[in-house]
Parts: sequence; structure tokens; C-alpha cells
Amino acid sequence: MNYDLIIIGGGPAGSAAAVYAARKRLKTLFITSEWGGQSVVSEQIFNWVGSVSISGQELANNLKKHVLENTGALQTLEVKDGERVNMLTKNADVFSVKTESGEEFLTKTILITTGSGHRKLEVKGADRLEHKGLTYCASCDGPLFADMDVVVVGGGNAAFESAAQLLAYCKSVTLIHRSDTFRADEITVEKVLKNPKMKAVKNAEILEITGDKFVEGITYKDKITGKDTELKISGIFVEIGQIPNTNFVKDLVPLDEVGRIKINPLNQKTETAGIWAAGDCSNILYHQNNIAAGDAVRALEDIYLYIHTK
Repeated sequence: MNYDLIIIGGGPAGSAAAVYAARKRLKTLFITSEWGGQSVVSEQIFNWVGSVSISGQELANNLKKHVLENTGALQTLEVKDGERVNMLTKNADVFSVKTESGEEFLTKTILITTGSGHRKLEVKGADRLEHKGLTYCASCDGPLFADMDVVVVGGGNAAFESAAQLLAYCKSVTLIHRSDTFRADEITVEKVLKNPKMKAVKNAEILEITGDKFVEGITYKDKITGKDTELKISGIFVEIGQIPNTNFVKDLVPLDEVGRIKINPLNQKTETAGIWAAGDCSNILYHQNNIAAGDAVRALEDIYLYIHTK
């Protein structure tokens, strides 16, 4: 069967696009290995517009419900749940989408919304205490640590931007970076470090995250002096990079230096005609659920015009 559109990815971006595609009566196939994106593991999300507070799992359930509500009588939207795409190819103006189960689908256009995964902190205790005080999203989880001492791990713009958010609620924020120099913009570094509640530690190798049922401390070694230091803290926010879920499309669309899909921010188009991308898998500046959903809607509007005015 030939589709007008295949959407790959079931987070906020893909789900928003699927709802819009159904309302525009595009013959659409929605393929996702799981619902909700990265936020599914968050205990509470405070910045999803329209919900004062919502758990990651509840957000995922709501996205799924909204998409499935649009697979009814008109039947222009089909859903392949629990399926992962492993190959895209193009022949003339038709794309072939192949899944890990061996199925193949043909389509005129593709929207990639596969997101990315956080680069994990690989030290003793990190796995055990993940989501128990160790988190990868300051905007999602920061308010849970009001009036507490916390640590941010990283040295780029994302780390300093997370620290800036946390300074609004936390008692103190200590940024720990492995190198002697920060990768973040100088202006950002200077502004954040001016806050009296803020401290930065350079040349630090993190050795262990400590705590019984919840994070209680972090131990690091000064790479210059060799001295070990333990900080008593309640939360750790890790910002050491993202790994885009784009390996399956690397031979079809241009990627940037870290593997994100290059897009035109005016319409989300890639450099390959007929393919759009939205959300964390694309080379946008800011990564948030609301932004991802909005970017996908922008892409869907452009896809509709592409199909009907080409």
C-alpha cells in the first residue's frame, strides 16, 4: 500500500504530527517503538502546556490516546505500535520504509521524529540512582529540588542553561566539569557564575554517586592535585550530550557533526526532497517537548502543501 506520509517516532513531535495528518485526511502510517519520548521516565513534568503537573507516563498515555482517537471512521491514519524502523531508501519519488520485523511500506513523504537519547553518566552508582535524584532534565525535574543543594555535570551551553534554571529554585548549584575550559559561550558562563548560589569545579573526574534509596552525595577527584572530594547533595543533573536516533537514515539525509538531521527551520525540510524532521533528532537550538510538538506541526503543514501543490 502506498501512503501519503509515514511518521517515524512516537514522542510529542510524532504524536502532534499524526493528529494533524489525520485531521487533514492524509493517508498516513505512524510507526513507533514506544510512546512519549525521553520524558516517559520523568516523575513529574511541570512545563507541558495545558497541564500544571503531569508524569512522564501519563503524558505518554495521553499522546497515545489522542493519536488512536484519530484512527476511527475515516481510517486515514494507521498505527504500527512497538515497531522500529531500520532502513529508508528512495526510488524516484517513492520512499521505502523497512522495519526490524521485515515489513516494508511505500510512501510519498516521510517525517522523522525519532528524538535522541541522553549520553549517560557512566560512574559507580549512576545507574542505581537514576531517577532517584540523578536526572537528565532540569526543566522537567528542577522544581522537585527546591531549596536543595544540587550538582550539574557538564561544561557546555546545555549544562550552564540547566544551572541557570536550577538557580531559580535550588539552595546552591555546583557545576562539575572534566576539563580546564568550558565549551559554553563566554557570556553565558560569566553571567551564570555571577550568581552567589553558583559554583564551578574544573578538572574533575567523577568517581561515584552515593546514596541508599536516593542521591546523597557525589565524589570526584581533582585531576591536577589527585585529591578526592565528596559533596553532600540531593540532586544531580547530567548534561554531557545527546545521541540522536538517526543512524537508520544517515545514508539518505545529511547530518550535522553530532548526528542530528539538518533541517530548514522555516519548514523543517531536510536537504532530501520529500523528507522532513522535527524534534530532538533535528539540528534545532532548543530541545523541549513543546518545541518538538510545534516543530512537527510546522512540518505537517508544509508536507500537506507539498503533497497537494507539487
